[in-house]
Amino acid sequence: MSETGARNRSTDERARRARQEPIRVTAIGGGIYEVSTPSGHEYTVDLEEGRCTCPDHQYRGTRCKHLRRVAIEVTAGRVPAPGQREATCADCGRQFFAPENSPDPVYCGRCTLRTGETVVDRETDSLLVVVESTDDRANEVRIPERGWSVADHFSNQSYDPEDVVVDVLYPLRRGVSPDDVSPGDLKRYSFPRGRLRRAGQ
Repeated sequence: MSETGARNRSTDERARRARQEPIRVTAIGGGIYEVSTPSGHEYTVDLEEGRCTCPDHQYRGTRCKHLRRVAIEVTAGRVPAPGQREATCADCGRQFFAPENSPDPVYCGRCTLRTGETVVDRETDSLLVVVESTDDRANEVRIPERGWSVADHFSNQSYDPEDVVVDVLYPLRRGVSPDDVSPGDLKRYSFPRGRLRRAGQ
């Protein structure tokens, strides 16, 4: 067998083992993954740099089965990609991958409120219209006319002070379409996301 043929066969074998062996992959952040093999060995893979601490990669310079397996797991959506982390949606409880640097609480795509969406204030049962969902946190956003944060406002103190802030137009009378309300009838407010629920839920 030629040297090229042997190399191709070795590559095919690594690919097969990467797919079939019961290798466990755990994301530990920063694009780094811990890989546990059936033989009890543990290696560290840096997916973005294309490096692994296993002897096959270290001494032969090959794209080892551990690198391949991490790439397979990321592509299949079973572990977070570099720049992501595992998270639990604060609204529906669904597991999803959020940006790695986003603190809890976080919301999945289905539970992130969209501009123009109608929501209900849990405290007053008033109908509101979403202006913007932000990444800002309630304990960091100041209410200029009050001098305190959104989290410090007396009506928000039972909600997570680190919740994301959603800006809304408030109030909107029940049964009145947003199209029938003049801009002068509405005032913009900032609420913790947990204080709001979608209308009809």
